Amino acid sequence: MEKIKITFEHKQIEVDKNTSYLQISEYSKLKDSVLGVKKNNELFPLTACAYEDETIEFIDASSIEGAKMYKAAVKFILEVAIKETFKGADIHYLHSVPGGMLGEIKAESTLTSEDISKIKREMANIIDENDEFKRYNILKKEAVDFYEALSYDEKAINVKTCDDIVTIYKLKDYLNYYYGPMPYSTKYIKKFELKYLGNNRLVILYPSNLSKGLLPEYVHHENIIDAYYEGKSWLKKLNVPYVSDINNLVSTRGIKGFIESCELHFTDEIKKACDKIIRNNDKKFVMIAGPSSSGKTTSTRVLASYLRSKGYDPICLSTDDYFVDRIDNPKDEFGNFDFECLNAIDTYTFNNDLKSLLKGEEVNIPTYNFVTGKREYHNHLIKLKENSIILIEGLHSLNDDLTPGIPERYKYKIYLSPFIPLNIDRHNYISTLDLRLIRRIIRDNRTRGYSVSEVIEKWQSVRNGEEKYIFPFTHQADLILNTALPYEIGVLKVYAEPLLLSIDTDSKYYEEARRLLKFLRSFYSISSEQVSKSSILREFIGGGCND
Repeated sequence: MEKIKITFEHKQIEVDKNTSYLQISEYSKLKDSVLGVKKNNELFPLTACAYEDETIEFIDASSIEGAKMYKAAVKFILEVAIKETFKGADIHYLHSVPGGMLGEIKAESTLTSEDISKIKREMANIIDENDEFKRYNILKKEAVDFYEALSYDEKAINVKTCDDIVTIYKLKDYLNYYYGPMPYSTKYIKKFELKYLGNNRLVILYPSNLSKGLLPEYVHHENIIDAYYEGKSWLKKLNVPYVSDINNLVSTRGIKGFIESCELHFTDEIKKACDKIIRNNDKKFVMIAGPSSSGKTTSTRVLASYLRSKGYDPICLSTDDYFVDRIDNPKDEFGNFDFECLNAIDTYTFNNDLKSLLKGEEVNIPTYNFVTGKREYHNHLIKLKENSIILIEGLHSLNDDLTPGIPERYKYKIYLSPFIPLNIDRHNYISTLDLRLIRRIIRDNRTRGYSVSEVIEKWQSVRNGEEKYIFPFTHQADLILNTALPYEIGVLKVYAEPLLLSIDTDSKYYEEARRLLKFLRSFYSISSEQVSKSSILREFIGGGCND
């Protein structure tokens, strides 16, 4: 038998040609948690075989690709456990929440906490049985017929946008399609948790690359979940629960009216936020926080406009303008500048300026020069009037450590997040992370000339900062404002696809670019000509009123 050399983890072993990566993984330090293998920047299942000398990388849940595989496997195991435990039951996966995802069990009756315990035990049994996720490549027509037979109509429609060959997986006697590769077997899925919220709703927790492969601690985010269901209810009224429904509007020339409805709905939500701020007339500081690419700039500007129309004097401040000089910026454990941490902001000067404003004094507000890495003053003088409200926009705005000198009674906190309460199908939702990453790729390429690889490379650092400095405080927000437009991915697709296609196979981000391209295929393209100049979407694609 011909021998080949496989290099990984700073070592080299010799194996027979056509040895599976599953067999090779037995020599890996990750052998008990390995989910897949990367070679030449592409992701392969462990059932694939090595046929030449090569360098490979085994991945687990601590990697970006591995985390997505782990999540898909948990979803499939939970689906099967529910169907095995309760005849005729199913689960709809609705949306992500910090540390996990929100699901809703569809059953004849309302389940109890004991019922959830039964499902959890069944999941454990499936994992202990080391059941294989069997992979099948079938013709598109066969996949359509299969889902139509199950009355999964939205899945049948979605499959039509796939390649001629569709990959589905089988676990026990159940087949499904989860828009991504699965691990070899259930035995690698050792960590998960179910938190029952009542009324057949639950949050599923699982490890990820952000939690470094550990199971995250559960924090209940009732305000985020409520905001999601409000958006879901609105889309239901419009009879648009799935991506396929928007695609149908595109193909039947009904998309223009839907776009107008989405824009009016967003405007209405801003108006509601404005009214809530006014009703809390003792609040002098509106603290606005949100993760990267959540539309903070546009949302703050529009909110200020509505406050002005109500007779108030809104003053917009960005904490970015109070960054310390770059030479003094803290560094992370890798020696890189940590622009996300609180100490990257000169909180001393920032709070002194706020206190001076409260005393009625005139203050010269700085502007941060991101080219020179220094704070500059250009005679930007402001002074509070009797009807003034200060809008403070920034990463740390929900964290009281940013403004320790300002009494809590003066603060009204708003958390912005672009989540689309629209499902691809009952088992697959639109990831807020993917939406934000696509927004950022387009914006940073347009405004800063960054390549896709550069954006994705910075993305992990940005995400780490969000996990540390934003998400732990979101449950303290007085208001959750959804800054996504349900139609927007069809528009973003037109801008994102050429950029993602520019990624060469020799880029370590090739697999991520390919995954995003596959995700975008589910959406029909929508011309930006139908997007108003004042839309929040213009913050990313350009062509807005302020460009």
